[in-house]
Amino acid sequence: MTLMDTKQTWTKQYINGEWIEGSGEKTMENINPYTGEVIATWRSSNREDIDRAYEAAEKGSVEWSQTLPSQKEEILRKVSMLMLERKDEIIQLLITESGSTRIKAEAEFAAAKRIVDESASFPYRMKGEILPSNTAGKENRVVREPKGVIGVIGPWNFPLHLCLRSVAPAIALGNGVVIKPASDTPITAGWLIADLFDQAGLPKGVLHVVAGSGSEIGDYFVAHPIPKVISFTGSTEVGQGIGKLAGEHLKETALELGGNNAMVVLEDADIERAADAAVFGKFLHQGQICMALNRIIIHTDIYDSFVDAFVAKAKQIQAGDPADSNTLVGPLIREKEVERLLELVKNAEDAGARLLLGGSSKGSVLQPTVLADVKPEQEIVQQELFGPVAVLMRAEDEAEAVRLANDTPYGLSGSVFTTNLERGYQVAKRIESGMVHVNDQSVNDEAHVMFGGEKSSGIGRFGGDWAIEKFTRTRWISLQHQYRTYPGVSDVD
Repeated sequence: MTLMDTKQTWTKQYINGEWIEGSGEKTMENINPYTGEVIATWRSSNREDIDRAYEAAEKGSVEWSQTLPSQKEEILRKVSMLMLERKDEIIQLLITESGSTRIKAEAEFAAAKRIVDESASFPYRMKGEILPSNTAGKENRVVREPKGVIGVIGPWNFPLHLCLRSVAPAIALGNGVVIKPASDTPITAGWLIADLFDQAGLPKGVLHVVAGSGSEIGDYFVAHPIPKVISFTGSTEVGQGIGKLAGEHLKETALELGGNNAMVVLEDADIERAADAAVFGKFLHQGQICMALNRIIIHTDIYDSFVDAFVAKAKQIQAGDPADSNTLVGPLIREKEVERLLELVKNAEDAGARLLLGGSSKGSVLQPTVLADVKPEQEIVQQELFGPVAVLMRAEDEAEAVRLANDTPYGLSGSVFTTNLERGYQVAKRIESGMVHVNDQSVNDEAHVMFGGEKSSGIGRFGGDWAIEKFTRTRWISLQHQYRTYPGVSDVD
């Protein structure tokens, strides 16, 4: 299947191994964010489609959970192989549908494939335990099992990787899965994944995709009685709503939400290397990454030198057509995001910040923008930007830098630059985020390492053994090898 086939094929729901027309009344459009071209239209799913998908997943997961580990592994290995065979097609889909630059699409493809490769080992890593007992003759077995059906709500910014981050582990561990992809990226966050697993021979009924408007079917997708876990990657505001609704139904969640990530550049840092990392961590995928740097906090002793180096490097960034291999900054997902960001930039200037670069746009492409001398109380500092706007702040000393880094309700990722690695480690421990990287930027993701945030950046952990913990359950089954006597009940010889 090639990109040219998309308008004729990937416009249908994938339910119980069949590609079917959605049952909803609404017709939805899939739009290229760079050109504005309508890639395809599709008929939305509705509650009946969700019922069918969840019911089929519940049935399919029972048999799939009993499948041999070697068979589960084989499916995942085939998906990985197919991804390699179809790499050019997948890269082009990411560029066309999500506005990914080729640089970002290559990175996303690699990360997504690593998730699949890591997940292929999971069927052999579902370990139980036998524990001692204080009751004579009792054997305590703690067994680990799949949870059943997992509902996955996929994002639009890293649609393939961040959806597969839940789908691949959940399937490898014996669960059924229903995906509701982001409406902006229904192919790369949903239909492409279903197509890969279908081509790899995944049994009918294990994986399903229902694409539709979140405002119409989102709550029902979460509140439905069948899924045991709802995995969501997206904004904190939407995540809070999902968490509240799931809590009302005593349903578990895995929530990876927004970030207001900071890089702390200490006075002993290598300025050139720190600036390199900061530019990449800020502008990759136009800053539309939950881990992207929002705030760069620089020790006053090197502030001016760092600002000069950062601006010089940012000036070299190519912005524009995401298909051009030299482009680092492509289009924002929607033009209204450009308007939102430019308003924030203007407000920051009015409040005393200096605009050193950018501040202009063409269509949905916002030029790399740099603001210096930004104060902690300014609006632009207080929220997740999700765009190519760099905020440079001054700190008088290490203590103030840490305080500024923590002065946010978010806590996803972070960065510390220093030539003293042990000092960097001690500073990193004081930063209130789930992940901190010393002498690197904040955008890091490795399939075998935990991934997740603190505070308003989410609940739960993804990756490696943490994914196994999230998508399986443990139960206590005891075996009484010799009959017990019970005080006040049993006759005692």
